[in-house]
Amino acid sequence: MYQKSYESSYGDGIFSILKSVGTALVLSFLSTIILAVVFSATSMSEKILYPINQTVKVLSILIGTLLFVRGEKGWIKGGGAGLLFTALSYLAFSAIGGDFSLSWLIFLELAFAFVAGALGGIIAVNVKN
Repeated sequence: MYQKSYESSYGDGIFSILKSVGTALVLSFLSTIILAVVFSATSMSEKILYPINQTVKVLSILIGTLLFVRGEKGWIKGGGAGLLFTALSYLAFSAIGGDFSLSWLIFLELAFAFVAGALGGIIAVNVKN
């Protein structure tokens, strides 16, 4: 009986991470499209693009984890969702841009994504539904 309970919670944990990542990817993609339209229609400086993009990523991860992370070990589930989101978004946007080169910034983004996801997961599991 204990084994079945463990398998169920393990599967639920993976599914909650995948739902969190999917939500974060959709939010980030839609926000990127909106930002592209705004930047093309205005004369905003491109210097603010990177900070805005990072803010969008962090908010997307937070929203995804707050919506779907439940149960125990929220920081691990959230942190995992943040890391997976960053890896998938890096691959997607690198494929779109045609450049898969690595820099130290990807490691900084992974760290921020883990922290954002872990915080979202901690909050999510401690908020009463």
